[in-house]
Amino acid sequence: MAQNIRDIMKASPSQKAKLPKGHKARFEARLHANFSQEKTQQASSPRQIWIKIAAVAIAFIAVSVFGYYQLSNTSLGDSLVESTPGVAPQTNEKLVHLADISPDLKRIEQYYTTGIKGVLASLTITTDNKDVIDGYMQQLQVLDLEYESLNLELTQAGPTEETITALVDNLKMRLELLMKLKTKLKELKNNPNENISSIEV
Repeated sequence: MAQNIRDIMKASPSQKAKLPKGHKARFEARLHANFSQEKTQQASSPRQIWIKIAAVAIAFIAVSVFGYYQLSNTSLGDSLVESTPGVAPQTNEKLVHLADISPDLKRIEQYYTTGIKGVLASLTITTDNKDVIDGYMQQLQVLDLEYESLNLELTQAGPTEETITALVDNLKMRLELLMKLKTKLKELKNNPNENISSIEV
């Protein structure tokens, strides 16, 4: 019934596996066809060499552009701080803003800055109103510089009630100044004969 495999192996005569006639020649022919010198030379044809050169060039350009933008963004931020009068340059220190202190202050800062940007975007400068707008922009620039120095104070001394109040008041004054400018421009547009040269704040 159940036979031992060793017994079966001893009983059957051992046969060596024989390869069919011509097997070795066919195998060598296939090797020669697949791995010949011509095939290797075809793999590095001029077209493929140019494709490899183009791939390397594209990779080099991509890395160069990325590096340039990274370096220019860093140096641009540093040069703005250095060139702004009234603001001392930082030693690798990021300015703290109202948004960094609490979510409520972040909402207040966003409200005023969105309003300021909206009014600035809606202004249309003409030859008739250029002097009026320039006068208001000078006052706005003074408030901007004051805001930057307050942010510097907030960064160096930490958040205090006086500094936070001063920052919020500054934002509020800038938005009010721009709203007054908008009103003046409407008056100037409605009364083109009247010359509005005085700036009332």
